[in-house]
Parts: sequence; C-alpha cells; structure tokens
Amino acid sequence: MTSKSAIWSLRVAPSHRSRNDALPILQVMALIELNAIRKSYRSGDVQTPVLHGIDLLVQRGDHVALMGPSGSGKSTLMNLLGLLDRADEGHYLLDGRDVTSLTAAEHAGVRNQTIGFVFQSFNLLKRMNVLENVALPLLYAGQSHKAARLRAQEVLQQVGLGTLGHRMPNQLSGGQQQRVAIARALVNRPPLLLADEPTGNLDTATAEEVLQVIDSLNRDQGLTVVLVTHETDVAQHARRLVKLKDGRIVFDGIPEGSV
Repeated sequence: MTSKSAIWSLRVAPSHRSRNDALPILQVMALIELNAIRKSYRSGDVQTPVLHGIDLLVQRGDHVALMGPSGSGKSTLMNLLGLLDRADEGHYLLDGRDVTSLTAAEHAGVRNQTIGFVFQSFNLLKRMNVLENVALPLLYAGQSHKAARLRAQEVLQQVGLGTLGHRMPNQLSGGQQQRVAIARALVNRPPLLLADEPTGNLDTATAEEVLQVIDSLNRDQGLTVVLVTHETDVAQHARRLVKLKDGRIVFDGIPEGSV
C-alpha cells in the first residue's frame, strides 16, 4: 500500500532542454506515513482509547518535536513509530513499506535497519568502554570486530567524542554519556532517529550541547529526527512541532521561537 499523499515532487532543471520541454519530476517518498491510526488498551473489561485516527507524514530529513500533556498519547505514538507496539486500526508506512501487520520478528528486523533509539536514560553497559558500547549493535548484526570498531570510532567522531573511546561510562559526564547513546543509535546508519526525552536527565547547558549534536546530524547528514519533549526550549530546536491532546493532533506547524 502506497498513498499518493506520501509522495511529493521536485522539479529538476536539466542542463539542456528546449523551451517546450517539460521539466522532469523527481518523486520522493515520505519516510513516515500514518493513516487513520487508532490504538486502545484493555484492562479487564475496560477498554481505553488512546489514539483517535492519527494521520501524520514525516519527510526524509525532517526534524519534528512531539509534545503533549500526560495522557495525550504521545508515548503511545512513539512506541508505534518505533515498532514497539502495533495499532488496532489504520496503516503505518515506514520508508515506503507497510509495516502495520508484520510479525514481531519482522518488526525487529525493520527496527535494526531503519530506526535508532535514544532514551532519557542512557542505557550504557557499565562493563564496556565507550567504543565497545557503540560497536555492540554491529557485533549483534554479525560484523567483524575490526569493522565494528572502525565504524564505532567514526560515529564517535561525529558526536565529538572521538578521543574518548577508551573511557568507561562512569568516567563521562551526563551529556557525554547521552552523546555515546546517540552514537550507538546511529552506528547502523538508520535514516530515522527517535528520541524520547533525550535531555530529561541533563542540566540546561548540557542539554543544549546534546541538542546541538542532534541538530547538526539532522542538518549536515539529513538524519530524520522525531523527538518527544515536555520542554518548549527543546522543541524550538525542531523545524516542525506536532502537539497532541486527548489522542488527536491539535497543532502541526513551525515551533514558536524556533532556533
């Protein structure tokens, strides 16, 4: 299933064309497309609706902040985007593929190839040094130790920690640990980063450093970012703000005061 709304067009001017030649159309598929997504949770005989017909498009290279009060459905929406849960109704297209009805094993395969996750807690393995933490997903994917370490060093360089690969997690600041977590999330080269309150455990100055890293990855490498936050100043780093309330999107536009 591919919705026409998931595709937008760019007109590209060729180097040689006559006045009567039509400009060719370059078709670009949205990375994320949600169509009429509904989700409820059941406890005993009580069913609680959480998401009510969500429609959402996220283009490649977009930087989206997702906000809403407690109970708005934003955590449920993030779990659906990350293939950690599945919708009751509707369709989810990820990178052009309908992933709505895939098995759990198929979801895991898509996650490993397409999505990087960053959470409020860093989830680093204390007995491994920084380089080993970042290389671990590649080892699980079957890459050689040499290839995994080379790629891990490359990504650490991108997040400004290229000289700290030998350190243990407890030798790093909170901001540095979160940058290690970002590097680990990106080591498989996923096109999509899902960040759930990535600065929630950090002070203001350190949070700004981490957000600058995410901004640069989005701006310079075209990484698509969807970030959940409660903080307006964090949302201002995004180019697009989506607000949820009572399981519905109530705002989708440019964040006020975006940086």
